[in-house]
Amino acid sequence: MRKLTNFEKKTNEWITVHLSRISFIQKIFFVDHLRVMIHAGLSLVDSLEILHKETNNKGFQKIIGEIKKQVSEGNQFSNVLSKYPKVFPPIYVKMISAGEMSGKLENALSQVTIQMQKTQQLRSSIRGAMIYPAVVVSAMIGIGVLMTTVVLPKLITIFNEFDSELPLATKILIAVTQFISNPLNLILVIVILVFTITGFISLLKKSPSFKRLIHKINLHVPIFGGVIKKINLARFSMTLSSLMKSAIPIIEAVNITADTCSNILYQNSLHKASEEIKSGVPLSEILRRDDNIFPPMVTEMIMVGEQTGEIDNLLTELANFYSSEVDKTMKNFTTIIEPVLIIMLGIAVGGVAVAVIMPMYSLVQNF
Repeated sequence: MRKLTNFEKKTNEWITVHLSRISFIQKIFFVDHLRVMIHAGLSLVDSLEILHKETNNKGFQKIIGEIKKQVSEGNQFSNVLSKYPKVFPPIYVKMISAGEMSGKLENALSQVTIQMQKTQQLRSSIRGAMIYPAVVVSAMIGIGVLMTTVVLPKLITIFNEFDSELPLATKILIAVTQFISNPLNLILVIVILVFTITGFISLLKKSPSFKRLIHKINLHVPIFGGVIKKINLARFSMTLSSLMKSAIPIIEAVNITADTCSNILYQNSLHKASEEIKSGVPLSEILRRDDNIFPPMVTEMIMVGEQTGEIDNLLTELANFYSSEVDKTMKNFTTIIEPVLIIMLGIAVGGVAVAVIMPMYSLVQNF
């Protein structure tokens, strides 16, 4: 067997580390098992060595091995983790760093595990709810393309033999069918669609004002707007409560929390809040100004928490409430979105049926 060159070995290592996908479940497994072993009295280096051997993912195994090596050389655990931001996001690194500084690494790992599990539950409920509408819409598009490229062209040959004037709906259907049934036109439509989507995504990334406009519109879209608000509020309260329980200063905690929100309006509001807190303004008072994205219930509970010194516990209650609301909404999302899908499908099928039946009805009347 031919031996690999140094270049080939380095290439294989790079592919293994950078292209092998590390699932969120594997990260939870890593943090939780690390906590269990430290609780059992094992040293951090020994715990990392065991996890290095247990992990099946080659890329993750390589990273854990590098972490263990650097920790055994005397580097701080959180500092080493910060070198792998794609694997260990800053929020978890900060929580672990706070635990190391206070001498409570086990408690910090416990908080990280809880936070990751809640995040996973939130993601799972959102993804699960989107499967049904995605399948239905994909089926509608597939059937539509099949109809316009295979079925309707055969009917058009019959309509072309009609001596009488065709209804407007039939003319529109014929024009659309003739356009789509041409392979070049279909390719052109696909290319334009791909370029439009690519341009839209690129503009979202490069233009903050455009991104802010789109995200603002998203919050006012019927059905989806309310869901987006609940998801962002759940992430906000869940993350901030975990960070504050980890003894991270509120200014830094709010700043980190901002980056976990998916909507830029929440991000901007929280980044601004982290700056104003420095001058002594309470968080509840700052968020109250953005009452369009932070409901009174949120600001009132934060205000009570600030006055009683129980802000982390009240944020936990908020997190549980909004997580539960998101879960309920996502479970009922199929029921909520189904009438919209039925109406869309009905309009499409009804339009085609009218366009096909009307000329046949006219032909029967002429006889």
